Amino acid sequence: MTDLFTLDAEVRTDLGKGASRRLRHANKVPAILYGENQEPVSLTLEHKNVYRAQQEEAFYSHVLTLNVDGKAVECLIKDMQRHPYKDVIMHLDFIRIDAKHAVHANVPVHFLNEDVAAKTGAKIAHHINEIAVTCLPKDLPEFIEVDLADLELGQTLHLSDVKLPAGVTSDELAKGESHDQAVVTANAPKGKASDDEAAEEDTAE
Repeated sequence: MTDLFTLDAEVRTDLGKGASRRLRHANKVPAILYGENQEPVSLTLEHKNVYRAQQEEAFYSHVLTLNVDGKAVECLIKDMQRHPYKDVIMHLDFIRIDAKHAVHANVPVHFLNEDVAAKTGAKIAHHINEIAVTCLPKDLPEFIEVDLADLELGQTLHLSDVKLPAGVTSDELAKGESHDQAVVTANAPKGKASDDEAAEEDTAE
């Protein structure tokens, strides 16, 4: 899998919509590399290599290596434009990183033991599928696990309930308690609440 996160790129000087259209016809993807107080660089990558790499979930939160005309540059993918109906990648934005500087990234969430939680009769509702984090590049996780084994009926887990890896902080929680987003809820099945209420009424009578 490691090779998928190393992509060859060429610097391009032929810019503009017409140039980008010609690149796509040649099965290449126009891209731009920026960040770390350096000048942006326009690039070209092979579409087949990018397409294969982006099929891996970790591609979007993994430190990537671009071989730019033979020079290795570490970066993160910041944006990807796709064709509205064709299975084609139209453009990529990469941002340079430095091992000593913290990065911001959206990391996918993996929900564990969802079948265990569902055995209570709960309807599991995912409120978010990724978490915005800040950390050094070496600490960037490919995904964050949320264990639902002990999730009770009617319970909601928030960001503050999620155990993040060492060195990783939540961007939302850094803004204050009011940004403690709901992550997942074990909703009671339809009709359950009314059935319980009916039982209570029968008992009262």
